[in-house]
Amino acid sequence: MALCAKKRPPEEERRARANDREYNERFQYASNCIKTSKYNILTFLPVNLFEQFQEVANTYFLFLLILQLIPQISSLSWFTTIVPLVLVLTITAVKDATDDYFRHKSDNQVNNRQSQVLINGILQQEQWMNVCVGDIIKLENNQFVAADLLLLSSSEPHGLCYIETAELDGETNMKVRQAIPVTSELGDISKLAKFDGEVICEPPNNKLDKFSGTLYWKENKFPLSNQNMLLRGCVLRNTEWCFGLVIFAGPDTKLMQNSGRTKFKRTSIDRLMNTLVLWIFGFLVCMGVILAIGNAIWEHEVGTRFQVYLPWDEAVDSAFFSGFLSFWSYIIILNTVVPISLYVSVEVIRLGHSYFINWDKKMFCMKKRTPAEARTTTLNEELGQVEYIFSDKTGTLTQNIMVFNKCSINGRSYGDVFDVLGHKAELGERPEPVNFSFNPLADKKFLFWDPTLLEAVKMGDPHTHEFFRLLSLCHTVMSEEKNEGELYYKAQSPDEGALVTAARNFGFVFRSRTPKTITVHEMGTAITYQLLAILDFNNIRKRMSVIVRNPEGKIRLYCKGADTILLDRLHHSTQELLNTTADHLNEYAGEGLRTLVLAYKDLDEEYYEEWAERRLQASLAQDSREDRLASVYEEVESDMMLLGATAIEDKLQQGVPETIALLTLANIKIWVLTGDKQELLQSLLVETAVNIGYSCKMLTDDMTEVFIVTGHTVLEVREELRKAREKMMDSSRTVGNGFTYQEKLSSSKLTSVLEAVSGEYALVINGHSLAHALEADMELEFLETACACKAVICCRVTPLQKAQVVELVKKYKKAVTLAIGDGANDVSMIKTAHIGVGISGQEGIQAVLASDYSFSQFKFLQRLLLVHGRWSYLRMCKFLCYFFYKNFAFTMVHFWFGFFCGFSAQTVYDQYFITLYNIVYTSLPVLAMGVFDQDVPEQRSMEYPKLYEPGQLNLLFNKREFFICIAQGIYTSVLMFFIPYGVFAEATRDDGTQLADYQSFAVTVATSLVIVVSVQIGLDTGYWTAINHFFIWGSLAVYFAILFAMHSNGLFDMFPNQFRFVGNAQNTLAQPTVWLTIVLTTVVCIMPVVAFRFLKLNLKPDLSDTVRYTQLVRKKQKAQHRCMRRVGRTGSRRSGYAFSHQEGFGELIMSGKNMRLSSLALSGFTTRSSSSWIESLRRKKSDSASSPSGGADKPLKG
Repeated sequence: MALCAKKRPPEEERRARANDREYNERFQYASNCIKTSKYNILTFLPVNLFEQFQEVANTYFLFLLILQLIPQISSLSWFTTIVPLVLVLTITAVKDATDDYFRHKSDNQVNNRQSQVLINGILQQEQWMNVCVGDIIKLENNQFVAADLLLLSSSEPHGLCYIETAELDGETNMKVRQAIPVTSELGDISKLAKFDGEVICEPPNNKLDKFSGTLYWKENKFPLSNQNMLLRGCVLRNTEWCFGLVIFAGPDTKLMQNSGRTKFKRTSIDRLMNTLVLWIFGFLVCMGVILAIGNAIWEHEVGTRFQVYLPWDEAVDSAFFSGFLSFWSYIIILNTVVPISLYVSVEVIRLGHSYFINWDKKMFCMKKRTPAEARTTTLNEELGQVEYIFSDKTGTLTQNIMVFNKCSINGRSYGDVFDVLGHKAELGERPEPVNFSFNPLADKKFLFWDPTLLEAVKMGDPHTHEFFRLLSLCHTVMSEEKNEGELYYKAQSPDEGALVTAARNFGFVFRSRTPKTITVHEMGTAITYQLLAILDFNNIRKRMSVIVRNPEGKIRLYCKGADTILLDRLHHSTQELLNTTADHLNEYAGEGLRTLVLAYKDLDEEYYEEWAERRLQASLAQDSREDRLASVYEEVESDMMLLGATAIEDKLQQGVPETIALLTLANIKIWVLTGDKQELLQSLLVETAVNIGYSCKMLTDDMTEVFIVTGHTVLEVREELRKAREKMMDSSRTVGNGFTYQEKLSSSKLTSVLEAVSGEYALVINGHSLAHALEADMELEFLETACACKAVICCRVTPLQKAQVVELVKKYKKAVTLAIGDGANDVSMIKTAHIGVGISGQEGIQAVLASDYSFSQFKFLQRLLLVHGRWSYLRMCKFLCYFFYKNFAFTMVHFWFGFFCGFSAQTVYDQYFITLYNIVYTSLPVLAMGVFDQDVPEQRSMEYPKLYEPGQLNLLFNKREFFICIAQGIYTSVLMFFIPYGVFAEATRDDGTQLADYQSFAVTVATSLVIVVSVQIGLDTGYWTAINHFFIWGSLAVYFAILFAMHSNGLFDMFPNQFRFVGNAQNTLAQPTVWLTIVLTTVVCIMPVVAFRFLKLNLKPDLSDTVRYTQLVRKKQKAQHRCMRRVGRTGSRRSGYAFSHQEGFGELIMSGKNMRLSSLALSGFTTRSSSSWIESLRRKKSDSASSPSGGADKPLKG
């Protein structure tokens, strides 16, 4: 990303003095100007052309153009190359210019925003680009923060202000920031103008949640943290005004530090095409060498005898030099084996596929009014080749809407409802929810089903009261009261909001807060607590505490956190209660609920004063401040008394189980990477399997074994992975038919010892264990173990670990990966995978902005892959196969003609036909096929997920298929040249004159070629639309129209030197012999293709062929059935069954043809036929990747 500031050496620390630009300018800090555009008016043309000619294809065609400008070697006019080249360069340049124009527009809009800056004691309007480090800025409500600021003061009491960070981290909840007390009183302009404090802090970095610095003012120093910072990209909310000191500006802000370039993603077909183009170029050089040698020999043996009639050019002095020039001439003529129109056509097809995704109404979410969006056009066909999906859980598989479901208080569990027989009532059998009408401040949307908890609260149970008192005090929720009694909570996480709402409904209503107080209405009585300290949550501590003083002066610490952390910090006297609560926690986790443990601790005044002083000293430390604070927090959060636990429900999204089942049947492996704990993930996937029966057993009791890796050291993790592999090998020691495991291993020549493992396994690994497993000397062991399992779940992982897991699979498996998530913590994973999918959910739009595709619900993923992805891959492969075929058929005719024209580089076709062949005559039909074609309808794509496997194995376009296309093209070119050549050698016109003249031969061959390739694309098209018909027949009509026009009197009169052969086309095509030749050539070229496809369809059909045949039979039966109903007798019926079902398959079963009819037979067919060849290729692919394959023998349908 280009930036306004010059590149500077890295900083060790940042120094910024308020109201002193002269001092701050000495450090040459970046200005607040940003620049994301690439060009300006002067640099656009040279820079853009330079970038475009970085593409090998463009450079190649420029080289050909230069050759064509040399008259001694060029037998074609320069416009045959420059027209398509200029067209491609222009289209690309316009696209780049448009994109950069919008970048310029966005930059100017941002840089020219107005901000109020304090200069010389006066607030002045300044553009954002002119703001400097050390300036004091005034922000007003709903304004964007211009730079990274230290909050000095605000209109709110105690220097509080509220911000929204959706643009920064994707979270839409409001957050609170607070000025340090010493500056919170600087609300007056005159005081701020005299403020000369200096901030010394960390250098610019991309850590959004951390800031460490110190303010030096009036010979005192004050610690600064992230809670005192307003970052660029935030929006000021619910705060009239605030003042801030600029610490980081422009490219140094954390927003810009996090906006690094997104890695350019290329598909596997792109990479293969680059290789194939190099091979074709090598083939082109070989043909040029062969023809050049032929030219040298011919000139030496024959040409020297005709010097009088065919003299050499002045520069040619020998047969060898003539051959050298002939080589370059043939390079020009034969260059159409790789036409530049190929690259343009590919981009047009991809653009069309992207629009189909955007327009798909079945991927439109009515609730959120959100369509699916293809945010890139370059990866569509790769959607049809995905083998691994890496998914976040919360908000992706689940709704991320938290509901307070159950709780455990003092050893008693609340939340279940029992019937009169003592059985647990299901949701549909439950009575009315609890009535909270006693509480005028209750949230009417809150539902709870167990009335005993409310009874305990009303009876004044001290443990229950303390439980909900903790929930109403220990949080960072902000309260807003628009009207009397109408409370709106703004929570940083849905979990926290659900807990505070639960306390509110049970009579402990969090009402308001200041930096030093929290006001709670307890059973109708307003009580204000003095807030002494907040020990905030982070990913390392995994807990949060507050220390408060109640009106009686008693100091108490309230803490809530993860059970794995908090249970180790309880007082030993709570052991019995701990055991009971632990049982409840296991029960809740087994039901898929998110749990927290609650505890408290009383502090005496003397101890608190001493601890508060140590906390202050730790916060002022310049080095290791975070570690010192953590140590102080650890000290006070010990020997706590257990209160109970909470359980929050985060339900699965609609359609998630069915989607997972369908994708699993398509042999796509799904790995879940999440921050939740392993018990929760197991229960989630058990619930998934229960919902869809046995179609999707990710983690069920029927699995052979679930391996849980929780080691804390490298040796422990290595040992656990080794034991898991040994168990898998032991259980598969005998694979049946008398073969032992080792015998099967050697007979299959498998590279991985886990290749022949039978049974279904799952691997669950924690974040701290994963950190060791991803080390260089253990990553292959982890990958081999994980890939042998059907389900892999990585729990409690960091965003970086998510990306590392994806990168590991990309590196060693050579498989296409897809990452899907909805939060800012999923961005690294989304950017790392081959394909990134963002879900627009509850956690903002950060994941969507980083993604390649986006939609609102996980269930749309099945349609994106199984329909759009599979079709895109199929269409692109058919397009490429046909494109290479038609161009080799077109170009190789020149090669054969070279042996009959003295290797003189004479072309068979006229130069206009060569120019228009790929641009006009054959471009639109292949585009229509590439955009609209489909083998089976979308319903069948979803019904038979096994249809997806050819894309995973890259069966439809690979090196083998490429050579088949080339062979067909060469075969066609041979017939295209030699049949007319043989006919014309002896043929005569109607008047008896010789038919064999150069122009007549050229017209015949060109017409034969256009007709043959048009018939061929008709055979290749599997789904006919009106557009296909129009383009194919229209292209033929355009060919004949242009052909007759170029041989007309009108063009000859206007351009006599260019169009000399008046009436040639009319005269040639008027001869019956010519049309017989064209028909013969067409039949001989096409018949082998028709015969091969007919035999293949009957002897070894693909799965898609079988599905299509099944569909045709069903349609025929339905038509017959309707006809029978119309003509059937109307008498009495004794059996409704006998006359109401469709025609049976008895005759077909007896004939043995039923293997391609019913769904049941289709499944068997796949196991017998399709599975055999697909799995043999899958094993070969797995061997090359040295990793296990999975899911070979799954049935077609669950």
